[in-house]
Amino acid sequence: MANVKEMPTSMAQEAAAAVETLRRGGVILYPTDTIWGIGCDAYNKDAIKRVYQIKRRADSKALITLVSDLAMLERHVEMVPEVAYQLLEVATRPLTIIYDHGRGVATELLAPDGSIGIRLTADPFCQRLCKALRRPIVSTSANISGQAAPASFAEISPEIIAEVDYVVGLRHDEATDAAPSSVVKLSDNGEIKILRP
Repeated sequence: MANVKEMPTSMAQEAAAAVETLRRGGVILYPTDTIWGIGCDAYNKDAIKRVYQIKRRADSKALITLVSDLAMLERHVEMVPEVAYQLLEVATRPLTIIYDHGRGVATELLAPDGSIGIRLTADPFCQRLCKALRRPIVSTSANISGQAAPASFAEISPEIIAEVDYVVGLRHDEATDAAPSSVVKLSDNGEIKILRP
């Protein structure tokens, strides 16, 4: 077919194996557009609880989710403020936006005030996961809460690796200067707060 980019077989195979794990309610360890992440199906509350357990993280701290495109974003937020589209268009690095009213995902992903953190991922592998699953995917740094977030696979603790159900076999040798995304909170009334530059 013309104009269709084929993924390398290894990436396609890894995506298929990861999505199979997500569909079964499993937890994966995977490379993202920022740092390595722990992920699961954003609709599966039991899988989300496991992510909290693996990270030793209090469930009062909300997790973020990845979406593959604007349509998926719009399905999971009651109202996407106009300024969000503008920010997404001009962002030069990965941007997580916290929206006032999340919907459609497991309630465990919503903050006590009902808000939700979502990142529109530009990473081809993460996009493929979301599209194949047809749902957002949880994305939280692959570290035990309070410890440093791993910029590369080599920095991930063996404890984390042992507790997930599938470790994606891509980009293990990459040494990057990856950093967590910027975080901005957008309120329905147009107020913008920068939580992490």
